[in-house]
Amino acid sequence: MEWLETTVEGWRDWAPGRRTLRLARSAGFRAGQFLNLALDVDGERVTRSYSMASAPGAPLEFFLVAVDGGRLSPRLCALEPGDPLWISDTPAGHFTLERVPDAPVLWLLGTGTGLGPYLSMLATDEPWERFERIVVAHGVRERAHFAYRERLGELSEAHGGRLRWVGLVSREAPEGELLGGRIQERIADGSLEERAGVRLDPDTSQVLLCGHPGLVDEGLALLAERGLRKNRRRTPGHVTFEKYWLAPRATP
Repeated sequence: MEWLETTVEGWRDWAPGRRTLRLARSAGFRAGQFLNLALDVDGERVTRSYSMASAPGAPLEFFLVAVDGGRLSPRLCALEPGDPLWISDTPAGHFTLERVPDAPVLWLLGTGTGLGPYLSMLATDEPWERFERIVVAHGVRERAHFAYRERLGELSEAHGGRLRWVGLVSREAPEGELLGGRIQERIADGSLEERAGVRLDPDTSQVLLCGHPGLVDEGLALLAERGLRKNRRRTPGHVTFEKYWLAPRATP
């Protein structure tokens, strides 16, 4: 891997500590892949992988959260337009639609910044050509943490209402059409399907899971109970996933 120097072109702020970073550089990649971003801190190059939230070939965008105590994310979120940073030269990752079989319904389930790769996918023609309906379920802690709702609404309108957005908030009371709790809880009680207006089943569904390891681990188990299997290269199934960090180990 080689490093390329670039600069910050601009930001979009969603809530304190939640921003979309736009760089003065574009890149070719498959929607859903990631690049490494880096800064030099006290003589050490500190790096982390981030999924692109922009369309392939467009100026690179990344949906970021400043993690308290993190070595990189608070520094990234403090950069100003024109400030330099490093990006890796080669995109990586297999969390793409390339290995996802066709189906009537595509479920894009994500928590926090796990929405990012879905934005990249939805900015391409592929999901609209391959799936009849698309459900985007975005889980956050607080209502202020929702991002890109306007953009998703525009996509739905542009594609004849084929996209349905479902918002879930876990640490505040839901308002309006929002659901309370976590995505996996609402899979378990059926309310996610009720709000989306379609069923989660192996005959009609392909499901992507992205974000908190709890969503991935618990979601896989719940979906397996309904007959939805992991997608594997040699044995296609129904569920594809990407964990954004490892769950902490249990203390003996």
